[in-house]
Parts: sequence; C-alpha cells; structure tokens
Amino acid sequence: MNKKDIPEGILFDLDGVLYVGQQPIAGARETLEEIRAMGLKRRFITNTSTLSRNSLQLKLASLGFHISPEEIISAPQAAIFYLRQFIEPVCHLLLGDDVRPDFQEFQQSDAHADFIVIGDIGDAWSYALMNRAFQLLIDGAKLLAIHKNRFWQTEQGLQMDIGGFVTALEYASSKQAILIGKPARDFFDLALNDIALPAQRVAIVGDDIDSDIGGGQAAGMTGILVKTGKYREQYVRASKIKPDFSIASIADLPALLQML
Repeated sequence: MNKKDIPEGILFDLDGVLYVGQQPIAGARETLEEIRAMGLKRRFITNTSTLSRNSLQLKLASLGFHISPEEIISAPQAAIFYLRQFIEPVCHLLLGDDVRPDFQEFQQSDAHADFIVIGDIGDAWSYALMNRAFQLLIDGAKLLAIHKNRFWQTEQGLQMDIGGFVTALEYASSKQAILIGKPARDFFDLALNDIALPAQRVAIVGDDIDSDIGGGQAAGMTGILVKTGKYREQYVRASKIKPDFSIASIADLPALLQML
C-alpha cells in the first residue's frame, strides 16, 4: 500500500479478530476506539450463520464493543437480500434456531423447494438431513450456501465448519452452490456500497487467509492478516494468497496505519 492508498475505511471480520468464543482479543476494544478517533469508516462483516444480526450486536455489546447493528453486515443478511430478487421463493432452511426467524418472510417446505439455504446447525447434522437436502436438489432445488468455510476457531480449538457439508451436497447432486458470504465478490461489494468507498480506499482485517484476505484482495482491497483466531502459520505459508500486511493481532493495527 502506498501513500495514495492509505485507507479511509476498514472492514473487520468478527470471530477470531475481535473475539474468540466469549473472550475478546486483547486490545481489540481499544483499537476500535482509536479507529473511530482517526475518523475511518468501518463495517463489521461476518460469515457467522448461527446468530441473527441483532444477536451479534448483543454479543458484541456484552463483550464491551460499541458497535451498532447498522455497522454489521452478516452473510445471512446477504442471503435474505439475494432471495428477495425472486417472486415468492420456497425455501428449505438448514439454519440455526436464532437465524431462522429472519427468513420468515419466505415460504418454507420440506417437500419441495426452490432453494436450500444452508448454514451452521451445530450437532444437528445427520445422514437423514443430508439425504433430504440431496433429494430436494435432484428434484430441482438450488443450493444457497451462507458460506463455505473449512474450519473455525473456538475456545476448544479448531472445529470443522460447514464447507465440508456444502461440498458433499455439491458432489452428490452435481450442482454448484451459490456462495453468499466471504469470499464471494457480491458480499464484499455489498459492504463497499454500504460504506460508500471504492475498494482501493478500503482495507480488510481478518484471520482467514482464504475468505478474508483472498476474497478482499480479489475485490480490490488491501488485506491485513491477523495472527489470532483460526490463523495457523503452516496453513498460511502453504497458501498462494499473500496478505499485504500481517500483524500479530488487531491491537497492532493503529501502529500499522500510522506507518502508512
């Protein structure tokens, strides 16, 4: 990033950047206050599919972050925007209980569907559930994936994410999922439009070399990788994606910005 590209806005990933589970990353709250004081525009973008936007805001508030719901752009929210393009789409929802009410405007069915909307449902995955989704797909439904992350960081360590289930359904049905969240270009464009800045004036801060950094760079943004959350040095070294900058944690972001 050269002098003319000093960011005027920043997109922050949430899980792994601001917090892990119920534990804030050290210095994250103070960093966000410094970013506000610097006058930078900001949005908080997430693939989290287990919480509604309101629940995300409440969680952030409980962890001491002063972030309004309007500053949060979630992949489930983007999925709703996508579905609104269609006339009365029938949906089969594979979503967590907290997120399902956000989709109540759409007709739902287990017997016939235009779209299977797949997010994180925790321990509810089963062969019967997957096979029902498979049957709907071969009967004509489209697969709408909130995201396709491989794994995510919890307080108990790395855990498999929904990408494996999405890939299994793609393979069995010979259908490609419509990807809604990061690293989909449309998702980043939604955030850029909301922040009203061109991509070259925006940086993305994330812990995922694939979805955050790779997706952000493909959209034209500067990628700043933090070594917290799901970051694993060996995985990043093996990746063809190279961040523009790497920092130990979000706590080091103000110092980096001041150097630019």
